[in-house]
Amino acid sequence: MAAALAGPARVVRSGQKDGLYRSGLRSGAGAALHGLAGAKKWLEWRKEIELLSDVAYFVLTTLAGYQTLGEEYVNIVQVDSTKKRVPSFLRRAILISLHTVVPYCLEKGLLHLEHELQTEAGDSRTSQSNPALGLSSRTLIRNWIQKQVGELTAQQKKTVLQIVYVLKQCVPLLHRLHLAVFYISGTFYHLSKRITGIRYLHFGVPQGEDQSVRSSYKLLGIISLFHLLLTIGVQMYSFKQKQRARQEWKLHRNLAHQKNMTQEKTTGRYSRCTLCLEERRHPTATPCGHLFCWECITEWCNTRTECPLCREKFHPQKLIYLRHYQL
Repeated sequence: MAAALAGPARVVRSGQKDGLYRSGLRSGAGAALHGLAGAKKWLEWRKEIELLSDVAYFVLTTLAGYQTLGEEYVNIVQVDSTKKRVPSFLRRAILISLHTVVPYCLEKGLLHLEHELQTEAGDSRTSQSNPALGLSSRTLIRNWIQKQVGELTAQQKKTVLQIVYVLKQCVPLLHRLHLAVFYISGTFYHLSKRITGIRYLHFGVPQGEDQSVRSSYKLLGIISLFHLLLTIGVQMYSFKQKQRARQEWKLHRNLAHQKNMTQEKTTGRYSRCTLCLEERRHPTATPCGHLFCWECITEWCNTRTECPLCREKFHPQKLIYLRHYQL
């Protein structure tokens, strides 16, 4: 029986079919946990259930030496880099780990690391309600990260936080780059298979069908690369604009604060915000006429739509920022 490297169309159909069956297995396992333990436990263990479902699917197929349902659907077989032998047990185990366990650990590790760094920096408001952290106080990953973060200096924490942000942006871009390369070359649909060197052979059918669509996939790959480059350019431009806006805001805030302090010293007057009990910065008026700091009253309105002093109801859109205000 004739055998040749499987074309990209068959590999894509195999991956889509496997994704469909994995999704069904995840859904069934999640529904079972939801029915047995309730919605709270399901939310806490959702990511872990998805991981166990994927591991179980590949252990019962790839690790056991069988085709997955997607591979059987399009009649392709995994081979090692020699293209003559089925991958060894160790190679298949590494493939499953890279395809399931490593992405889970990377995602959880980055989330926990970002959470710890933001908490240490006093920015816990943005991370304390993050549901993706899951079992935040009961994981070995979080305990190890807490210990490592505690040994860092303030400047090192700031640097690591920037690295975490870059990594979270780069991982999806890396997947898109790898997918574009697959469309052009026609091999290694998954990054884990590229690392382990596992390819696909197709048996029994002439290559005419695969050759006829290969050029279309190459064109799709080139378009994907251009779109990826455009996305990177837009993100870099947006990042620079945000950095510039942040620096300008800090400069404006410091200058305005110094100007207010100078005016208060010359006039002998001193105005306080009743929320933070400090000098009022960027005065903002409510519809009822009371004055607060802009940051204080907007944060107050996130939870209550009423004046902190007279309890009059109002919409946050009715707040008036007072420029060049003098007491």
